[in-house]
Amino acid sequence: MTLVLHELCGSDPARVFSPFCWRIHMALLHKGLPFESRPWRFGDRAEIADAGADKVPVLRDGDRSLRESWDILLYLEDHYPGRPTLFGGEGGRALSRFVLDWCDTVLHPAVGGLIISDIPPLLRPADRDYFESSRTARFGRPLHEVTAGREERLPAFRKLLEPLRATLRRQFWLHGATPGAADYIVFGAFQWARCVSPLPLLEAEDPVHGWRGRLLDAFGGAARAVPAVDPG
Repeated sequence: MTLVLHELCGSDPARVFSPFCWRIHMALLHKGLPFESRPWRFGDRAEIADAGADKVPVLRDGDRSLRESWDILLYLEDHYPGRPTLFGGEGGRALSRFVLDWCDTVLHPAVGGLIISDIPPLLRPADRDYFESSRTARFGRPLHEVTAGREERLPAFRKLLEPLRATLRRQFWLHGATPGAADYIVFGAFQWARCVSPLPLLEAEDPVHGWRGRLLDAFGGAARAVPAVDPG
């Protein structure tokens, strides 16, 4: 039975852009598991209510419904052990959890502060109203104020990436000799930005840019094929 991944999209159903969904999208490709990407919008909560979820990703595997990206990654690793590993053992699993926590607490807020105002025009009108009101409440100010002066803030953001840059100068992948869960977790943040914003987060000569390009081209260029504002 084909797995089903509910993924956040804009008014264009092909533009799936959630960083959390991209973690799972890439993990499924890594595992070589056939799946249906089912576009989901903020107004479609009834579609995933049976999974006890009000946001995506939600993964359905037969009669199982899973939510929360980390739990889904663990499920894929443990229930499909004959497929390529996402973690490479318990040490890789623990380090990937650290990477996920760093993304959720450091990288995602930094990216969001630069691109959040680019998202509403890509949504359906009803979803746009919800997004603007909920994110304005989250940030405590209008979204255009959140991203004001973002070009001047880019150097500080790029400096934040130095640990990634240092690692990627020595090796092609964060996971090591091959990509793994840690790569897909971090990649989700950059794919999110690429799909919704024209702001160039990465300079072309940055090792992080090269790493992102390798993941865009992985699995037959699946991630690159998604509509994006920043094609790089």
